[in-house]
Amino acid sequence: MNKKKFGFYYGILLFVVGLGVFYRIPQVMLQVETIEFFRQKLFIVKSSFYILGALLILAGGIRIHKNYK
Repeated sequence: MNKKKFGFYYGILLFVVGLGVFYRIPQVMLQVETIEFFRQKLFIVKSSFYILGALLILAGGIRIHKNYK
C-alpha cells in the first residue's frame, strides 16, 4: 500500500473516530457525573470531549482532502 492510500484511509479512520466521540459523549457524561471530583467541572469536561471530537474530525477531513486531490 502506498503512502497516498494509507493517508487517505487514515483520514477516514480519524474522521470516524471523531464521529464516535460525539456519539459517546452523552453516555460518558452520565458516568462522569457520578464522580465527585468532576461534578463542579462538568462544563470543562464536556467541552474538552467536544473539542477532541472536533479536532479528530478536522484532522481526518484535512488528511482526506489532501490525499483525495
